[in-house]
Amino acid sequence: MSNNDPVQSARRVIATERDGMVALEQSIGSDFAETIERLSRLEGRLICAGVGKSGHVARKIAATLASTGTPAYYVHPTEASHGDLGMIATSDAVLALSKSGETKELGDLIAYCRRFGVPLIAMTAQPDSTLGRAGDYRLFIPAAPEACGETRAPTTSTTLMMALGDALAVALLEARGFTASDFKTFHPGGALGAALASVGDIMHDGEAVPLIGAKARMSEVLIEMTTKSFGCAGIIDENGKLAGIITDGDLRRHMGADLVHQQAGDVMTANPRTGEAGMLAADALRLMTAGEPKIIQLFIVDGNRRPIGILHLHDLLRVGLK
Repeated sequence: MSNNDPVQSARRVIATERDGMVALEQSIGSDFAETIERLSRLEGRLICAGVGKSGHVARKIAATLASTGTPAYYVHPTEASHGDLGMIATSDAVLALSKSGETKELGDLIAYCRRFGVPLIAMTAQPDSTLGRAGDYRLFIPAAPEACGETRAPTTSTTLMMALGDALAVALLEARGFTASDFKTFHPGGALGAALASVGDIMHDGEAVPLIGAKARMSEVLIEMTTKSFGCAGIIDENGKLAGIITDGDLRRHMGADLVHQQAGDVMTANPRTGEAGMLAADALRLMTAGEPKIIQLFIVDGNRRPIGILHLHDLLRVGLK
């Protein structure tokens, strides 16, 4: 059994890859900018291709691009040579990955791009390689040492390709003005989808919203609170604007023999926190739980502070937010 210290081995690997990342950061320049400019005008899809470890990275890049607004998918170069080249249209572009730039399986794909004028983006560490010379647009990774020095197994190089792919996706996202709302369209499920849901998607509206006038007797308020089951009632003024809120806590604080005879405006907590229908559910959760006192109900108002909905903390928990 080896006497090598695994902790030191791990630190050496991370340090080697970190140095490669620094070199990659410093190398980003006009080639990258030109690639982004071309892809931002792409009418078709971005086909990502690579073999071996580069193929795995290409799959990940395609998935990241597709989820951030750039239609993309992975094509295996060998399958491309046996019929899948027909999937690539002249409105598409190809992103080919190869550290050496001499991956034989990419040959037919490169030739196809040349023949039909499909833009070819080369991601390689070798500018003078077959792939490097063939690329219409070139994304170079530094010729940094692999973290596994003895075998030179793809480690640093795949990390750099992955990071460069992420940079490509994010730069395209920003160039196209891709928003959180757009992102939610591609991520409707799970905690991420819940965080990106808008309050308007979750809130209760219409007759479900517990509202009553400021001059109403507390006996009427209690009926409204009991009927709507949110543990609160929104108090509106003569113009229909939200003036305050009455919660179970307000009832306890004003408990007395004459409570039912008081007016809602005398018992309410004025100027409660409110939200907007267009805000993200995650932002609504922060608004409800970050301030003091923490609240479990949030009235949603329009631009004139007229209530249009209500959100309960349980609604946010129900869709997966925590």
